Amino acid sequence: MSKILIIDDSSTMRKIVGRALRQAGFEFEKTLEAADGQQALDVLRETPVDIILSDINMPNMNGVEFLQAKNDDPALQSIPVVMISTETGSDILNQALELGAKGSIKKPFTPDLIKEVLGKIL
Repeated sequence: MSKILIIDDSSTMRKIVGRALRQAGFEFEKTLEAADGQQALDVLRETPVDIILSDINMPNMNGVEFLQAKNDDPALQSIPVVMISTETGSDILNQALELGAKGSIKKPFTPDLIKEVLGKIL
């Protein structure tokens, strides 16, 4: 069907997100992972994806910096991004939304919440 990129500095959280996606009924042909925004940009330059789920707080390049860099790359601009974070309602999340994030999912999340947010985008 499609490809997804999950960006989180915690490999455990990336696995949890992947499992929650399956439980929510989303089947992706390929699930790619990155530990930070810079790694995500490297992955995206090799393999285009249909949607990105990104944490906000990460070392090296955080979620907001990633959105800024993604927006500067014409080949990547149109890929929808949903933020996954404990930071909902904060200034940094508002900044992410202003930079084009299509929505946010608050940690801890349920498969139902993922289905509700991604259902509007996919």
